[in-house]
Amino acid sequence: MLKEYSKGANDEYKTPKYAIYPLVNFLPKYKTIWCPFDTPESNFVKILSDQTDKHQQPLFKVLFSHIKYGQDFFKYEPPEWDIIVSNPPFTKKRLFFERSLSFQKPFALLMTNQWLQDSAPKKLFRDRDLQLLMFEKRVHYEQNGVTRKDTPFSSSYFCWNLLPKQIIMSRF
Repeated sequence: MLKEYSKGANDEYKTPKYAIYPLVNFLPKYKTIWCPFDTPESNFVKILSDQTDKHQQPLFKVLFSHIKYGQDFFKYEPPEWDIIVSNPPFTKKRLFFERSLSFQKPFALLMTNQWLQDSAPKKLFRDRDLQLLMFEKRVHYEQNGVTRKDTPFSSSYFCWNLLPKQIIMSRF
């Protein structure tokens, strides 16, 4: 039986730009990145779309989807994509990771490190290599245009089949 999850009234937090740049270095170039919890205003969409090579060619093709457009992550999937990159809602996180793993494609999902204390990631990654891109400082998320400086937890990119080793420490 699945554990009940909170309704997620506070799940719409924006990832600051500084927390996205460290991940860019690990993304394979000229691939299609799907940002499944994002709108055109998302920093993920903006930053990844703006990356270019020395010839000013885009490094990534970026697709985005969001439940407010009728694109529920549990039911919607773009026709072609290579990697998932986003900050999913922290509620129902187990379900988001189960769905991400079911695609058998690389992903990087920004998540609270507190989740490592839960049994869910241990079960989900028992036979898979969980990779973490960890930060030395806390990510201060934005909500309704206001940056929260009181974030009570640290965050990391929880990745699968993306990083060159299981744990990487990064600075912003």
